[in-house]
Amino acid sequence: MKSRTMLVPMTAVVAMLVSAAFAWSQEFKPSRQIEAVVHTGPGGGSDIFARAIAEMLLKEKLIGQRMQVVNKSGGGSAVAMSYLAEKKGETHTVGFFTGVWITNPLTTKEATVTVKDLTPIARLVLEPAVVAVKADSPYKNMKDFIEAAKKSPNQLRQSGGSVTGRDNLMRLLIQKATGAQWTYISFPSGGERLSNLLGGHVQMMVIEPQEAGEQIRAGNLRVIAALTEKRLPSMPSVPTIKEQGIDVTIIPQARGVVAPPATPKEVVQYWEGVFDRFSKSASWKQYVDQNQFEEGYLKGAPLNKFFDDLTVLMRNVLKEAGAKVVR
Repeated sequence: MKSRTMLVPMTAVVAMLVSAAFAWSQEFKPSRQIEAVVHTGPGGGSDIFARAIAEMLLKEKLIGQRMQVVNKSGGGSAVAMSYLAEKKGETHTVGFFTGVWITNPLTTKEATVTVKDLTPIARLVLEPAVVAVKADSPYKNMKDFIEAAKKSPNQLRQSGGSVTGRDNLMRLLIQKATGAQWTYISFPSGGERLSNLLGGHVQMMVIEPQEAGEQIRAGNLRVIAALTEKRLPSMPSVPTIKEQGIDVTIIPQARGVVAPPATPKEVVQYWEGVFDRFSKSASWKQYVDQNQFEEGYLKGAPLNKFFDDLTVLMRNVLKEAGAKVVR
């Protein structure tokens, strides 16, 4: 009788041990350096963002391995996205996405990889943009620039990145709304885009505050419009583009993290946990404030819905701007 009464508790103990062992086997922690893929060259918005994230994750002791940023520029975002797709099932690679990862496949037939082919991890922020010129530029506001562009069609130049990125799409929308025409010059890296503006080789650019902040503070750039619905708290004297009489759709910019296709569930859970904690950290909150980001943390089903909704919005914006949509 005694042995029979011991059977149930011993069985329970064994079950608990098996369950614990199984749970332990499902845990994931990086065992080597993590590859962080971005679609811009050094000095570009995604490059700056990813390097800042990598540094903060270590500072907050949220990951035990270093995160190495890998620049895969070219084809808009196609090269970076294809590189991630080829890493199917890889557990030590992530990518930092922006809105161009949505728009590029919509307009480029060769860009066959979409965000839906990758594994969503987290949307971290929504990011505003501004229109900037050199500090000694004759253009004090958007009206000045538009009038000059109308007087000399296609003589003024705007530096930017991918032709499917927000900077060029805003150009197309503004041109359609005003009738002005100017040229778009695409550069592979943010550093080149900015240096060409500072060097006087182009006259204007659409840029994110985090990318332009140092040059604005140094007095080398003048911001002539905020591409936002409301004025930026850090630039209260800069009117929005709509306040200046140009009624255009404001294109959102999101920044976040994806992983290769078929990333194991335990790896996804690991990264979701990391970024859950990271989004509440002191380093992150300070970084968001300093760069005029808008908090926009999403994961799981809400992130998938965001991708779907943004795809619909950007398809409509592309059509409105007169761009050819291929899918």
